[in-house]
Amino acid sequence: MILAGVTSKRTVRVTVRGSFDNLSADQKAALLAAGPEHADILAVTYTEDGHLTYDLAARPFFTFRFAEEVDDEKEIPKVTARAEAKAADWMTARGYGFKRITSQTVDLSEVPLGPRGRRLQG
Repeated sequence: MILAGVTSKRTVRVTVRGSFDNLSADQKAALLAAGPEHADILAVTYTEDGHLTYDLAARPFFTFRFAEEVDDEKEIPKVTARAEAKAADWMTARGYGFKRITSQTVDLSEVPLGPRGRRLQG
């Protein structure tokens, strides 16, 4: 039940994927050297600034994970656009070429609770 005048924040998660493109030997070396801090998929988090993961030694792809809270579902497309822009800006600021940016957005208020979540809620 939602009370009049009470707003419910929605947590939105955006996963932005792409591939590195036309990296120089120095850029590849720098990314490979920093790789261990970006390769642990068990330490993945969704943050407002974005969490980057990649394993350049295995494949030329990267993933950013962003999270943001909104008041209205009409704001979700803007969250997605901001996440894609943040990922592109991060790459561009470091001089890394990239291509094929795609994104997947999830409104966590729309994700059904599993059995444990229903028990905790009730």
